[in-house]
Amino acid sequence: MGRSGRVVLIFGGFAALVAAALYPIYYHPMAHIDQYKKEQAVNRAGVDQESVQPVGLKVWSDPFSRK
Repeated sequence: MGRSGRVVLIFGGFAALVAAALYPIYYHPMAHIDQYKKEQAVNRAGVDQESVQPVGLKVWSDPFSRK
């Protein structure tokens, strides 16, 4: 393998590492929206938003809603 082959292998490995790190952070939640909506409904079940929300800030909203 020549010098340019090693460079391509190093940069390709770096790109694969970045993609592997981003998958559980970004792509998996966006691909499984219904699962995350159910999980958030369970997590926020007993929370009164007005009592924990600081004055002047926007009330919590669904982060998975389509705009």
